[in-house]
Amino acid sequence: MIAVLDYGIGNLRSAEKALQKVGGAAHLVTSAEEAAGANGVVLPGVGNFGRCIEAVRASGLDRVAVAAVEAGTPFLGICVGMQMLYEGSEEAPGVKGLGVLKGTNRLLPDDVKRPQMQWNVLEPRRQGSALLNGLDGDTWMYFVHSYAAAVSDDVVATCDYGGPVVAAVERDNVWATQFHPEKSGESGMRLLRNFVEKCAV
Repeated sequence: MIAVLDYGIGNLRSAEKALQKVGGAAHLVTSAEEAAGANGVVLPGVGNFGRCIEAVRASGLDRVAVAAVEAGTPFLGICVGMQMLYEGSEEAPGVKGLGVLKGTNRLLPDDVKRPQMQWNVLEPRRQGSALLNGLDGDTWMYFVHSYAAAVSDDVVATCDYGGPVVAAVERDNVWATQFHPEKSGESGMRLLRNFVEKCAV
């Protein structure tokens, strides 16, 4: 079972349905009890960082997310779900993120249109990424965001938007994407299939 954390903000069902489409037994969960025993955990997110992290904490699903990461359970963060894994964001100063990954999400450069709302091509930064397995050549994904994480050793792909912008990270059992794989056609489905296969191991 893949637990898609439902904290009441955004169209979380689209991630659930996309995972089901590629063979994952994905279900929306609203409590730790419902997530118990999950083979994988997904944290989607859209909108404002502060509102999302506050809703996750109010639901108690923040503890589910951190426990899954610490237990080595396959974990996937999507869009703001990725941003919440970091220590904070300029979008909501003073609001702490989950702190799974180091760093702060920063506003995109002043010389580009914000938000980035478009398809953009991934630029791989690391060989042998399990997250990006099978995505060869020009891989286009769909982005909608105004803030992005800092480039670090965990980054496996960036895109070019006024300079390198973090697109995907991978550290042990933690995978995350700034783009929306569920809105990114066959390439996005392939990435989600990689996650489903990881959950089945």
